[in-house]
Amino acid sequence: MSKSKSKGAKKAAKKKESKKAVKGDPKLSQKDAKAIAKGKDKEPKVVKAKVESSASSAAAHAAPNVYDTPVDVEPVAKKLRPDEPISSVLQVRRGFVLADFDPASTPGFDEGRKEGEEALGAYAAEIGEWQERLWAETKGGGQRSLLIVLQGLDSAGKGGIVRHVMSTCDPAGIKATAFKAPTEEERAHDFLWRVRKALPGPGQIGVFDRSHYEDVLITKVRKLVPAAEVTKRYAIINAFEREVIESGTQIVKVFMYISRDEQKARLMERLERPDKRYKYTPGDTDNRAFWDDYMKAFQTMLTRTSTIAAPWYVIPANNKWYARYAVQQLLLEKLREMSPDWPVPDCDIEAEKARLAQS
Repeated sequence: MSKSKSKGAKKAAKKKESKKAVKGDPKLSQKDAKAIAKGKDKEPKVVKAKVESSASSAAAHAAPNVYDTPVDVEPVAKKLRPDEPISSVLQVRRGFVLADFDPASTPGFDEGRKEGEEALGAYAAEIGEWQERLWAETKGGGQRSLLIVLQGLDSAGKGGIVRHVMSTCDPAGIKATAFKAPTEEERAHDFLWRVRKALPGPGQIGVFDRSHYEDVLITKVRKLVPAAEVTKRYAIINAFEREVIESGTQIVKVFMYISRDEQKARLMERLERPDKRYKYTPGDTDNRAFWDDYMKAFQTMLTRTSTIAAPWYVIPANNKWYARYAVQQLLLEKLREMSPDWPVPDCDIEAEKARLAQS
């Protein structure tokens, strides 16, 4: 065989293999798959190069791969069995398409608002007890903690989660952080610097209202940093979360998804009600002009950073009562899994009872 034929055969084989890989990736839409096949979409190639290259950062190399996420996904609208956790219909897996998700739906809950609010109240005491156990565990040397990441557009209901889901928790065991635009000091460091400072300590439940994911959302949509830098951050975030989990902090990541019309109604309510106006800023309306860009950025965020260790859960949030109930159930699932226990006393209880009785 001539050299020219040999080169042609290799090129054809490489092209065929490339098409096969694209076709076999169930995470890509048909449109995106065609774009990649034609070489028009450069971003996935950059990601692959970053992750595979031994010269890339250690963080990217150590990151759990999103492609390891289980593929046995069921339709979101399926009914749960009595013994099945709500996370099974909310978890982002391969093939997830945000545009196919109905923000007004209530996956895993067939009843209405009244029943949902009653269920929220029924489980409130259990949340409080698990939180107290986690906090008490540190008295016996425990180092574990839990972090809840709440991400979503303005008025999605992130701020109400602490008030309605964690109302029975001891404030001493809660560390809530609302991330705003970075300060001058924060901009002088890498984008994870301020996030590391806000992580919960031993025994605490941390709540992030927005998070490090803003650095792959607004920075991408508003083009505040180069596209290549945003692409690199997905792997860095995966590695960071893996590091956090290995240090003893479990992570529950929640994307609260509302429709464009629902957001408009909530923002209008803020303007019409004097007691809500403090929550509104003109930037809330400005951001609506970038709605489609944000949806694309959310889709990329969800598929590239939903890992086995720290999966994303998408919660339809048009119904506030359902969103609160769903977050509560996800939190309960994780706390039950962690199963913190009361510490063993380092003294003889019976002897102390006798001493106390005689005092």
